[in-house]
Amino acid sequence: MAPSILGIHHITAIASDPQKNIDFYTGLLGLRLVKTTVNFDDPGSYHFYYGDGAGSPGTIITFFTWPGARRGRHGVGQVTSTAFAVPFGSLTYWEDRLRTAKVEIQERSGRLGRPVLSFLDGDGLSLELIETENPDVHRVWTGSSVPEYAAIHGFHSATITAADAEPTVSLLKETMGFTATGQEGNRLRLEVAAGGAGQTIDVLTLPSGELGRVAVGTVHHIAWRTPDDAQQLAWLELLDRAGYNVSPVMDRSYFQSIYYREHGGVLFEIATDQPGFAVDEAVETLGSALKLPSWMEPQRSIIEQVLPPIHRNQGVTV
Repeated sequence: MAPSILGIHHITAIASDPQKNIDFYTGLLGLRLVKTTVNFDDPGSYHFYYGDGAGSPGTIITFFTWPGARRGRHGVGQVTSTAFAVPFGSLTYWEDRLRTAKVEIQERSGRLGRPVLSFLDGDGLSLELIETENPDVHRVWTGSSVPEYAAIHGFHSATITAADAEPTVSLLKETMGFTATGQEGNRLRLEVAAGGAGQTIDVLTLPSGELGRVAVGTVHHIAWRTPDDAQQLAWLELLDRAGYNVSPVMDRSYFQSIYYREHGGVLFEIATDQPGFAVDEAVETLGSALKLPSWMEPQRSIIEQVLPPIHRNQGVTV
């Protein structure tokens, strides 16, 4: 039996100021800070995970925070936009909320039959809200200042921009099990598993587009869900046979990961659903304390001295 991809697991981007990042994603967007930890490869910087109340795969946007780092550039070879699912009729609420907070927003548009509101976070990361029929009621954080009728219900999709879409689309369709389900101009929509919110990726073709530069305000990588360790190992073997330079399995405490770069330039990850974010703290207190992997605990005092102080402000509007 071939291994499966269940949809988007998480999307990781790069931010500058840790406090402003927390304030934007918890205070303004109403997501829950479900894990406060460090970049396991750079423990002098935070790694924040935001999502629904339980930190469900498919709801998690994460950030490496690099104060003082240069601003990146959106372009080909990147995930250029991250879209969240919101209930039908809620975009007017979001337009008012974002304008009041002086967020840079674009005019409301349509895409493949769905209303879309596009805007930028404080670092210039491109975000979208897409009205979604019957969003998953279990993928919402009810402890924020955003009313439930308008709340974010995990991811809708992400957009990959490519100079030549063929290598990316070929990998998604022929190896990873995606199916093309729609097209609008130079945008091709692909879906996996049952399809719909959280199981959708758009590939935008821009033959003369400028090459993206990964730094502050851009996506670092996109991670796909697989159920367990056995299927992840099957993916590693399958992708290795297909000629991709796949990393060994890496322990990320809350999931296991493998990484590979698709031929269009985007860094892909396949992450397991288990063990989840409640492995080292109760669901009721997720994100409330700095969590370190066991191998970093002996250096906790040094790490805490390096990290800038933060206030989590869960549910507080900016």
